[in-house]
Amino acid sequence: MKKLLLFFSLMYLIFLQCSFAADFNITKISISRDGFPKHEFMVELATTEKERSLGLMFRKNLAQNRGMLFIYKSERVVSMWMKNTLIPLDMLFLDKNGFITHLVKQTRPLSLEIISSIGNVLGVLELLGGTSEKLGIRIGDRVEHVAFGS
Repeated sequence: MKKLLLFFSLMYLIFLQCSFAADFNITKISISRDGFPKHEFMVELATTEKERSLGLMFRKNLAQNRGMLFIYKSERVVSMWMKNTLIPLDMLFLDKNGFITHLVKQTRPLSLEIISSIGNVLGVLELLGGTSEKLGIRIGDRVEHVAFGS
């Protein structure tokens, strides 16, 4: 009986994870330096309040070339946390032109610590923790996407 309960619990969690991912639109972005594209990613778009509040919560993994792009209607100071987020992330805070203005590497899963953009941003790109270090992504690089006029 315990094995059956465990099986159905796991199936439910898998269903939840799949249903969360299915609600987001997916688009291709690139990160460039000095106008030259360097890295491409397939990202889920979080453009509504509901999508932004869910983010990458409950995901057990994230592929190296995947991520989530949070887009806001106007520039603002953004505060985020890792509540219910099971994997470490790199958070890239983006100005209205898509330039990385602040970068937080290897956020701690499940943490309630507030992670701030520090200044006004139009978007936040979340990638698997360690990706920015591995690929040499840094402040001043640009995320190219239609939301940032590129």
